[in-house]
Amino acid sequence: MTNNQPQACELTDIFEMVEFPDAYKISYLANAIVVPTYEDVRRDFGLVRAEYHLLLGLAHFPELTAQDISKMTRRPRNSISRAVHRMLEQGFIERGIDPKNRRKAILSITPAGRKMHQKISQYLVDREAVVLDVLTKEERDNLQKTLRKLAHHSAGLER
Repeated sequence: MTNNQPQACELTDIFEMVEFPDAYKISYLANAIVVPTYEDVRRDFGLVRAEYHLLLGLAHFPELTAQDISKMTRRPRNSISRAVHRMLEQGFIERGIDPKNRRKAILSITPAGRKMHQKISQYLVDREAVVLDVLTKEERDNLQKTLRKLAHHSAGLER
């Protein structure tokens, strides 16, 4: 019986074969960092990606709306909405009313939420270091500049 399955090194040929090689590689690298990390976070803390994104945003901004979180993470509003309800129940965030627009709910992180954010962010810091360890300092600096430029540009796009 012969094995016609491609070898792992052949599978990486897809990086240059696809019609959108740069986007594919960016997606692949993002998945290499976040997928195993969020699996660990789900296992260790019982939180899903959208729930952590909520903590991430609120750890860096004192008050945000669910819509703000959706915009800053490019996550669907319905997943952020579910995350808000669950994180309120868990005591990781609080909800208040915007005094300027009483129809708007303002979210903030609690001390327990901040502590959880710190634990989870360390998982991501560690995994990012493993994936990017192959780069020299100069390459890492260039990557950061390029990613910053692309992220800022993408933030201005409609979708």
